[in-house]
Amino acid sequence: MFEDYAFSKLRSRYYAWNGLSFDKKHYRSFGLVDNKGILTYAGLLMADECPLRQSRVFCTRWNGKTKAGGSLDALDSAEITGGLVTLLEDTMSFIRRNNRTLWYKEPMQRIEIPQYMERCVMEVVVNALAHRDYLIQGSEVHVDMYDDRMVIYSPGSMPEGRLIQTMNLEDIPSVRRNPVIADIFAQLGYMERKGSGMGKIINPIKALPYFEEKMLPTFFSDRAQFTVTFPNMILAWQETHPNIEVNFVENEGDTQGVPQGVPQDVPQDGTQDGTQGGTQSGTQSGTQGDDLDKWIEYQVAVYPKITTEELASLSGKGLRTIKRRIAKMPHIVYVGSGYSGHWEVKPKEK
Repeated sequence: MFEDYAFSKLRSRYYAWNGLSFDKKHYRSFGLVDNKGILTYAGLLMADECPLRQSRVFCTRWNGKTKAGGSLDALDSAEITGGLVTLLEDTMSFIRRNNRTLWYKEPMQRIEIPQYMERCVMEVVVNALAHRDYLIQGSEVHVDMYDDRMVIYSPGSMPEGRLIQTMNLEDIPSVRRNPVIADIFAQLGYMERKGSGMGKIINPIKALPYFEEKMLPTFFSDRAQFTVTFPNMILAWQETHPNIEVNFVENEGDTQGVPQGVPQDVPQDGTQDGTQGGTQSGTQSGTQGDDLDKWIEYQVAVYPKITTEELASLSGKGLRTIKRRIAKMPHIVYVGSGYSGHWEVKPKEK
């Protein structure tokens, strides 16, 4: 019965994204209950204690480049159960704590390169949960992290049975296997109804200042699976830049507690010490013109939740200057409003 289940995660996320309470009328309008007040399949998947066995994600950080890496096969692992909001949040927490970041100095700034770009990975995890085939019993989403790549596996073929590896990634029609779940995820701010997911996976990587083609993910599907493989961007970059002195950001583990709108490891007072992607002291006094534009583009690409106030503080420039520079870069857009929104860097028009 509907009364036997709690939806605290759903309600909390809905309020955080929309600033409105999740009323009882929403259960029916969202398709979580039918006309008789009985939970639908989507309702069961969104419940805190989802009873469906296939509502799980298996996450593993393997020791090496295969699943048999030596005396210790797995460095970290988690079997995540519960409703879809819990699966998404806990899966991203696992990925964050196993995602290392390299940094190196340039004359005007500090450049940071993560193994995997979080916003792109999250888009894939969201799609895996929203579009997987829940009728396949004994199956679950898998996230396998190796030394050189991360593989995200979702049960079920593409909805129309096509093969993703034979298609043009820039022209893939949006077909939703689970429209109720997709609509709920859109209401929670996890995905968009217009079907722009593929661009959100690829374009942020292409916009990085250190982008190389070998950093792009690859896609594979057949009648039983949809798999996305992200190459380790640090290894890809180091192959091309073997002689640059580098350091690694210390991984402090789960970062879910970071306030919205503040990049991970960036102090809220805007100071430089400990910033992820923070500027060198020379930047605050010397970044001008094109250099400032490149720096802004890098910051919003890596930290889509960063605010213009934080950009001003980190760069040593005035808030009006930052806003004026952004206004002159039409490929940088802010999607949404307030702390619930985020920056997107689109390909520059030629």
